[in-house]
Formats: sequence, C-alpha cells, structure tokens
Amino acid sequence: MKKIVVLTGAGMSAESGLKTFRDANGLWEGHDVMQVASPKGWNTNKQLVLDFYNQRRAQLLQAKPNKAHQELVKLERNFKVEIITQNVDDLHERAGSSKVLHLHGELLKVRSTKNSTLIYDWKKDLCLGDTCEENSQLRPHIVWFGEEVPLLNDAINMTASADILIIIGTSMQVYPAANLINFINYNTPIYFIDPKPTIQKNYFPNLTIIPKNASDGVTAIVGQLMG
Repeated sequence: MKKIVVLTGAGMSAESGLKTFRDANGLWEGHDVMQVASPKGWNTNKQLVLDFYNQRRAQLLQAKPNKAHQELVKLERNFKVEIITQNVDDLHERAGSSKVLHLHGELLKVRSTKNSTLIYDWKKDLCLGDTCEENSQLRPHIVWFGEEVPLLNDAINMTASADILIIIGTSMQVYPAANLINFINYNTPIYFIDPKPTIQKNYFPNLTIIPKNASDGVTAIVGQLMG
C-alpha cells in the first residue's frame, strides 16, 4: 500500500472559521504574535496569554471539520495516510483521520511549565493557579516562537518515506515546517493546493500546483488518486 503524507497549514482550517496562524500583517486574531506566542510574551504577561488561548479554545470547540478534512479521510481506504499539521486544532481527528502529527502543538492540551512531559487534555479555561501534579503552573501545549519543535524529526522521517506528498493551505514560508519538502525523494509526486501558490515549480520535477481553496482542491485530488 502506497504511503501519502499530507502537510497542512492555516488554509486547511480557514473554511471552518479558524485562523490558526498569523495574518500577513503579523497579527493573530488582532494580537502581535510575539505577545501571545513566545516565551517572552508568556513571561511578560501570563494573563494575556492565557486569555488569548482560552478564547481560541472556546472558538475551536464551536468549529467543525470542513469538506477538506472529510475528503482526506477517504484516502485511507486505498492508502496509508499520515498527516503533519502546522495547525493546533483537532479538526483532522474529529473528521476521522487516524494518524495526525501536530508539529506546533495542540490547543486542547496543556502542559507543565517545569516538566514538559506532563501533558493533559484540556477543554475549559486555563487560569493562573492551575498546576500540574508537581505544583507547577500549566501553560498552553503550543510551540512558541523561539522554542524547539520536539516532533520535527518524526515529521522528517514521515516525509522522507512518502510515496506521494500533498501540501494544503500553507505558505511554505514558516520554518522548520517549510523545509520538510526537501526531505522527499527527488521523483516523489507532490500536489500543492493553495489559492495563491508560492512554491517554485522548477525545483520539483513532479510538482502539480492546484490553485484552489482547501475544499475544492482536496476534493479534486482525492477524486484523482482514488480513481
């Protein structure tokens, strides 16, 4: 069975009403990303950071998977499918995808500020004074700017073994995620789905660019691959 690796970005969840990364102006839901997505921001104003992610969490719980999420699940009938997402939502899982790696963390989880192995499922508001079993303050389980990406090597290994790579709704400008494409075999077919594609076709001999939004593009490529 051939293996398809799918790399998804903010455009994947946009049709569900979520902005899972910063806008072009450097803002995330109206906030400077460094205020709410960096260790410095956390150390400067923990309450602001907690309020920000509490709002994002509440928003996520009201959102639903869109057609693009649902269409990807169909590929599992004929292929081994592994998803690497830059998004912090759980919409892939809720749609039914069975293997999802969250490169930048998960909004519905929190972790200890002192022991990063203590991770908890979390759907309510996170407040100052909420602590882990070792009595350390809990923080969002999100990879912030300037922090190590702990699952990067896993993502590299997944990508390197792909028979087909599908990239959906990402600018390919945010590293280290944007570098994953360089770990595929030279002749691996790549499908790039984005309404404003930024990738250079001449670097990849088997690249197909699909200039559509996530739902339309994924529906088209799933239909083609499923035959």
